[in-house]
Parts: sequence; structure tokens; C-alpha cells
Amino acid sequence: MTNEHDVVDLLKAIDEIGVSVWIGGGWGVDALVGFQSRPHDDIDLYMEKANADAFIEMLISKGYREIKMEYTTDSHAVWQSLSDRVVDLHLFEFEGTNALYFEREAYPSDILNGKGIIGGIAVQCFNAEAQVLFHQGYKHSEKDVHDVFLLCKTFEVDIPAQYNNINDNKSV
Repeated sequence: MTNEHDVVDLLKAIDEIGVSVWIGGGWGVDALVGFQSRPHDDIDLYMEKANADAFIEMLISKGYREIKMEYTTDSHAVWQSLSDRVVDLHLFEFEGTNALYFEREAYPSDILNGKGIIGGIAVQCFNAEAQVLFHQGYKHSEKDVHDVFLLCKTFEVDIPAQYNNINDNKSV
């Protein structure tokens, strides 16, 4: 598990090395709503590929090691600490001011204009619409359902069609 204290420690270390990161996944949802709404196995961090070396050096100095997963690529790696804290690292590249590329897919750069709070620290994250979009197109888990309904309720975003038949989670 990666708790709020772990995330705050990591955010402070990131600030010390001067690297910009954006938070996605469950912690990105919680950053947007301003509180931890559920337990998290990891934290999804997105950064420019050009900053990866400094970030990875910092992770290694804090006792993290890379864990090879079936989805590991040059742009997506998992790092785990000795105390089982997990960073899911996603590397992208900006193209001009209007687009970014992750895994050879283009995305509008405004998906990164979300602002949130974790443990009293202001963070950059995916905006609510992007978070909902990225929770579609695959078989969703209970965590996904929780995150989507929380985002849709909080930010008045339409519930995606694949989530419409789930009634017991609309009270999030």
C-alpha cells in the first residue's frame, strides 16, 4: 500500500530535485477531490522523458528498485521500495504546446491541467475529464467504479456508458 504519508514524502523528494510530475490513477482522483477516498496500491506519476534520469536516481537513493512487469516498456516502468511502496512511472514527451506523446499515442496537453491537493501539498494531475476517459475501454475493477463515480459526482461529468448499469456505487 502507498499511503498519504508515503506520497507526501515522495512529493517532497521530487520537489528537491526540481522535476515536474503529474499524478494520475487513484491518487490523481483523490488529489482532484482533495482527500484520500480509498486505499492505494501505488502512485501513478507522469513526467517528461527528459527528466527520467534525475527522478530514477532519486528513487534508487531512496531504496527503490525497478520491477519488471509484463507491460514494462521504455515509457512505463514500476519501481518498488524496500517497504513495498510502489511508483508506477509513465514517461511522455511534449510536442509543441498542444500535444504530448505517451507510448506513441498523441494526447492533447490540456489533459494535464488538473490541480489537486495531497496531504496539504498542491499537485499537478490529470483533469477530471481525462481521468474519466482513462477509466474506460477495459474491464473495470471496484476501484475504477469508485473513482469514476466520485469524479462524475464531484465534477458533474457524465457517467460513461460502460458504467451506466452499475447502480450500487452511485452513492459515492
